[in-house]
Amino acid sequence: MEAMQGEVLARVTRNGMVESVHTGHLIELDTDGSVLRSIGSVHIPVYPRSSVKSLQAAAMVRLGLKLNAKQLALVCASHSGSTEHFEMVRSILASVGKDESALRNAKDLPLGEKEKRAWGDQEPSQIAQNCSGKHAGMIATCVINGWPTDNYTDASHPLQVAIKDEIEKLAREKVQFTTSDGCGAPLFAFSIAGLAQAIHTMTISEDPVDLEVMNAQRQFPEMVGGIGRLNTRQMQAVDGLFMKDGAEGVMVASVKDGRTLAMKVADGSMRPIGPVVHATLKKWGFNSPDETINVLGGGKVVGSIEPA
Repeated sequence: MEAMQGEVLARVTRNGMVESVHTGHLIELDTDGSVLRSIGSVHIPVYPRSSVKSLQAAAMVRLGLKLNAKQLALVCASHSGSTEHFEMVRSILASVGKDESALRNAKDLPLGEKEKRAWGDQEPSQIAQNCSGKHAGMIATCVINGWPTDNYTDASHPLQVAIKDEIEKLAREKVQFTTSDGCGAPLFAFSIAGLAQAIHTMTISEDPVDLEVMNAQRQFPEMVGGIGRLNTRQMQAVDGLFMKDGAEGVMVASVKDGRTLAMKVADGSMRPIGPVVHATLKKWGFNSPDETINVLGGGKVVGSIEPA
């Protein structure tokens, strides 16, 4: 528990006094993969959640998944749940003769606030859940390989075994725990240092599979998240940026020269991530959108969330 608390990543100030702090773990890699900065316990296992969707997608493409760039970006997505996102999910499934009844992910409402309002009084569904693109890609990969699709979320399924192997190869470390993610797919625990290594490797790789996955997301950032979402607006503004969030305070980001950031907020909050990412990109020389979060008192700005 002591190691899990990490170190201070951001401070919440009110009228010059620190009111709260967000602690956690952060690692920053240079172009050659060497460590530029390490905060907290970057070698303890964490659940990286949706920040590993690029790694999962790479395994699928390596297994023969053939999609256009827009569809592939959605396989890597935690999408907001727009009409266009749903169309892409259905097109991926239709490419192998399936429809949304094949999805085995959890049911949910759209992730985006605007999209949730547009959804109205409809019941939660599997296609609305933010991981439905990933699951559509998993189903398509199974069909291509002649594997069953009714149990593709089992950790022992050939698809999930291949995904685990891909993660371990890219992270250069072994998975330490296996459980289920919120969507129902297997979730593999490894370190923030390993996560940074995996993203760095994919970013600088000349492997056609890695290039295809990373380029698809850079080309269609609105598929990876959604209009107005943190990773989408940053990727749209910063040329060559890759950025992906994960639940419980996880974020990865990299630029084409290989510089990579990976972080995990100890309390699972997403609140400090924008300011920390913006400060890192500024340090790297990029003019990214300002992610200042103001603290209000009586309707006036009296403080902010400051990266430590």
